[in-house]
Amino acid sequence: MPFPTLHPLLAAALSERGYAEPTPVQDAVLAAEAGRDLLVSAQTGSGKTVAFGLAMAPELIGDAPRLPHTRTPQALAVAPTRELALQVARELAWLYGPAGARIATCVGGMDIRREIRVLQQGAHIVVGTPGRLCDHLERGSLDASAIRTVVLDEADEMLDLGFREELQTILSAAPETRRSLLFSATMPRAIQDLARRFQKDALRIEVGGEAGGHADIEHRAILCAPNEMEKAIVNLLRWFEARGAMVFCNTRESVNRLHGNLQERGFAVVALSGELSQNERNRALQALRDARARVCVATDVAARGIDLPDLGLVIHAELPRDPEILQHRSGRTGRAGRKGVSALLVPFPARRRAERLIQSARIEPSWSGAPAAAEVRTRDEARLMEDPVLVEEPGEDDLALGRKMIEARGAEAVAAAFARMARARLPEPEDLSEITPQRPPPVRERERAGPHAAGERAPPHATRERAPPRDAVSGGAWFRMAIGRAGNADPKWMIPYLCRRFGITKPDIGTIRIMGRETQVEIAPGATGRVMDGLRGPQRPDDIRMAPLAEHAPPPRRRG
Repeated sequence: MPFPTLHPLLAAALSERGYAEPTPVQDAVLAAEAGRDLLVSAQTGSGKTVAFGLAMAPELIGDAPRLPHTRTPQALAVAPTRELALQVARELAWLYGPAGARIATCVGGMDIRREIRVLQQGAHIVVGTPGRLCDHLERGSLDASAIRTVVLDEADEMLDLGFREELQTILSAAPETRRSLLFSATMPRAIQDLARRFQKDALRIEVGGEAGGHADIEHRAILCAPNEMEKAIVNLLRWFEARGAMVFCNTRESVNRLHGNLQERGFAVVALSGELSQNERNRALQALRDARARVCVATDVAARGIDLPDLGLVIHAELPRDPEILQHRSGRTGRAGRKGVSALLVPFPARRRAERLIQSARIEPSWSGAPAAAEVRTRDEARLMEDPVLVEEPGEDDLALGRKMIEARGAEAVAAAFARMARARLPEPEDLSEITPQRPPPVRERERAGPHAAGERAPPHATRERAPPRDAVSGGAWFRMAIGRAGNADPKWMIPYLCRRFGITKPDIGTIRIMGRETQVEIAPGATGRVMDGLRGPQRPDDIRMAPLAEHAPPPRRRG
């Protein structure tokens, strides 16, 4: 379906950019009643910048042949971050460039004196971040008296970043007759409250629905042992080999640690966190855009407003705090019709919490383990067989050199050298524990199955034992682990976890007693010292808390 009738200059700009038909959000916005306030739920990358650019056209240019010169801005667009504001300004510049629009940007980290000079010269559209726009309003350098349209882009992110008061100041400064367009990937209560206060009879538009997020995103939930999270990330990056990948962490410390570990393994990776200066941040982003780096490790706040069009993979290294953050992270991929993958890492103890998070986000991921090292190598072989170097027709010089190499070394030796060189460029995949990634049944099914269903919580006094103690472990020491049935404790993953963490073997582990919120483990006398040494040494953030029990723990209860 082609675009509806637009101003000729806007239609020409769209045609020059290759826009043959509107995206769903653009079609919905253009179909709305002229002049009406809009509350639009649309994911990042759905074409919403062009959508609100076209939506402001009736108030901005109308039927005039070109935009007349003006001293006071006619439209105001507010974005949460400097990067997103500059991106919005670039989009509006090519859309309204043929109409003679002057666009001013007001963002933090830039020379405010230069911004004041541009505003004094006159601008039709002002694009900025909340804090800097409020600075200009206080200084009197931004005159909002003639504003006809105000756009809040990524409104939910601006509220998450604490810009509620700034947004209220900006909206209050514009005339009451203005038109307000609020665009948000999610619609939490705070956005709805803001809309009720500052919009009049707003038309609610939901594009694609919030239930499933992007249709072009493949959601995956990856089960793994708590101490193998980084190894799982390595294998996921190697399995997909995406042109661009973003790995989200919850803290700056986690970003720095994971960034360093991926660098050591040979990945071209950059980090984005709040401690970076603007110059460091710009260099990291430029490395991603130039493809000198293919992986970005970032916190949620540091990644706000970043547009990486070739981002094919998002990895949630740590569970998001809420479903809105999960949707925002996932929405970084699968943009503009491209396919993308969002992989949520789920440590065994946090499986129930991940289930609740996924249910709240209304997504249906496929559940699996991380790719094994052997699977990654097999996939490497398939990719190598389709490498353009092998598929493309060689030139005469290449053929001549190839014949010489084969005559000197033999065909097998030359092919093996080519394979060795190709593999040397790739980080080595990691060996992971073998798991059975079965998704737990829904809560209602567990309730119907009765109190003795697998995984159902037993009464507080009940315990579940792995097996009677073996003679080889008789007289061993007992340790308490801060995880129980409530955290999906299971010997299938706890035994390999203990062996890797403390360098012990399966026969060193005796009876495992799983209770409601803790697990008691018996360790053979010969392995007790290694476990104690491991507990006294440095602990990783994802290690399960452990402590020795009393010297003589009571014998485990047995059923029967």
